[in-house]
Amino acid sequence: MKEGYKQTEVGVIPNDWTINDLGELTEKIVGGGTPSRSNQLYWGQEIPWVTVKDFSTFNSCQTQEYITQEGLRNSASHLIPKGVIITSTRMALGKAVIYKVDVSINQDLKAIFPSKELYTWYLYYWFQLNSKSIEKLGSGSTVMGLSLPDLRKIKLKCPPLPEQQAIAEVLTDTDNLIQALEKQIAKKRLIKQGVMQKLLTPKEGWVKKRLGDVCSIYGRIGFRGYTINDIVKKHEGAISLSPSNIIDNKLDFSKCTYISWDKYNESPEIKVYEGDIVFVKTASIGKTALVKKLPQETTLNPQLIVFKDIKINNALLSYFLSFKDFQNHIKAILVGGVVPTLSQTQIANFLISYPNSKLEQDEVAGFLMDIDSEIENLEQKLAKVTFLKQGLMQQLLTGKIRLNQL
Repeated sequence: MKEGYKQTEVGVIPNDWTINDLGELTEKIVGGGTPSRSNQLYWGQEIPWVTVKDFSTFNSCQTQEYITQEGLRNSASHLIPKGVIITSTRMALGKAVIYKVDVSINQDLKAIFPSKELYTWYLYYWFQLNSKSIEKLGSGSTVMGLSLPDLRKIKLKCPPLPEQQAIAEVLTDTDNLIQALEKQIAKKRLIKQGVMQKLLTPKEGWVKKRLGDVCSIYGRIGFRGYTINDIVKKHEGAISLSPSNIIDNKLDFSKCTYISWDKYNESPEIKVYEGDIVFVKTASIGKTALVKKLPQETTLNPQLIVFKDIKINNALLSYFLSFKDFQNHIKAILVGGVVPTLSQTQIANFLISYPNSKLEQDEVAGFLMDIDSEIENLEQKLAKVTFLKQGLMQQLLTGKIRLNQL
């Protein structure tokens, strides 16, 4: 064993760290309640009321509902001061939030008040690292829950208080960088929307044509559809794109369905190549992406179509298809019941306006591509920092790296 470390019931830790039940390091753990829904005097805009629905992210700082002072007095809820950790004991087990304002909580949540030996923000990041293992402690046939006694018994690796504070400071700085990058990305996306509105709005001298006149449109023919028997493992067939592979007008290949080579070759007209544009015509209608890079041979599932033989700048056409004016037009004509759909004929008859000059087409597309490139660079930085944070938590919160020894 590495010098300066010891073996414990939860693994190897530094000699000066301790293993404690969470309950041993808290002054109190407080639950909440729900005011009567039938009394309108209990509900208003005074006190943020936190439920598990507000736990979509660790950094949530808003609530969907609010209660009044009278609602707080006439329920089992408590007013939880800002800066206190709130965790869920029913659904979303292991998630934790620290609010920047005083809040109330419902019965599915617990507010944890650490003792002087436990630094709040250290505990906050400890929850982030251990959320999956806490989730496994839940019980229940339909909805997983964690009892208050079980919450108190959770084992916590605890360094000396100064090291807790140093660990939390490093991770807080990392979170601040993540939030700064997220704000930059959001700002760039807003700028892009404004630029698209200015550049893609039809102007005098532009050409107006049917979409079917500027490209060829192909989809999977009905009798060439595929069944579960045609689905194969990765490396045993071609990728079959679905709407879930299109995220923010880009192709995402992190989760793919693969179909046999026979089924892939059966429909050569819908084989997807770089420079094509894919478009969703059923269910998540309007999702679209320009094909830039493909990891391997790719085709479509029946929900998508592909635009080929594009006679104008293909990036420009892709921007037109994702432009809000075009998307709003799609929404206005949707047909279908439970699963709305557009026919290829309808799509081919959509009118688009674009610059007649190839030079102007290239300039407009190039300007928007530059903005996209800036956004992608920021997204890559965000992904790297987020990955770095996960590594830091794993190293710092287990004692593998000691801040007091650097």
